[in-house]
Amino acid sequence: MQSYCRWLSLLAWLPAGAAAFQPLITDDTGTQGAGGNQLEFGYTRFVEKEPGTKTVVTTLPFVYTLGLTDALDGYIGGSAVRFRPNAPDNPQTGAGNTLAGLKWRFYEHEASKVSLAFRSEIRFPVSERAEDRGLGNAKSNAEAALLLSQETGFGAIHANLAVSSQRYAMAGNRSIHRDALWRLSLAPVFDITEQWRIVFDAGLVTNPHSAEKYRMGYVEAGAIHAPTRNLDLAFGIIRDIDHQGHRVHMVTAGVTWRFR
Repeated sequence: MQSYCRWLSLLAWLPAGAAAFQPLITDDTGTQGAGGNQLEFGYTRFVEKEPGTKTVVTTLPFVYTLGLTDALDGYIGGSAVRFRPNAPDNPQTGAGNTLAGLKWRFYEHEASKVSLAFRSEIRFPVSERAEDRGLGNAKSNAEAALLLSQETGFGAIHANLAVSSQRYAMAGNRSIHRDALWRLSLAPVFDITEQWRIVFDAGLVTNPHSAEKYRMGYVEAGAIHAPTRNLDLAFGIIRDIDHQGHRVHMVTAGVTWRFR
């Protein structure tokens, strides 16, 4: 079942779990503040098509974040994964990689309303059997990202530069994947009302498949509804661009709850 992992590698476009600014792939510099808590639950559905084949990957990510100081967050998370590969292969269901990370906002200028943050993350391995079923990586991996947020008259603009490792335990999976992935992305957020925001996201990313050209990209459009100050409901649609021989669409939805 090693070929299943080539589909799961597309999830490497995303920040792990739901740790980003839902529904965006691009993260922001915001933190919870000392003693603040945040729970995020998400749903993603990937559909990837090649000539004569169709694969569907559904994930249910969750992340808990705790404000360690006003400018430092710690978080842990995981996800449930379900594959529906092309017939005659059977669907695969199970737990994906768990993760732990820190986000540190190390610069903030009140007059210009610009801030910078650094995020680091460790993703813990699943079993080799789970990797063989396409549920995750059976080796530990890490991610580092530089985050920028700029408040504007219409809302905000966020930008990221991120790099992550994508190591696999099984030789067959190692041979078909690149072991380092980069992402450069930009996301404007428009405040329509106090309760509604419209979001866009676009980025250049590394193609995880080593036999294909190195660079590809994505675009996203979505919305965030805040029925209360501490609750966000998010929805987004993502499509890949310049992806050799593939067509990928993704729908993502999420709930974010902040509390003390």
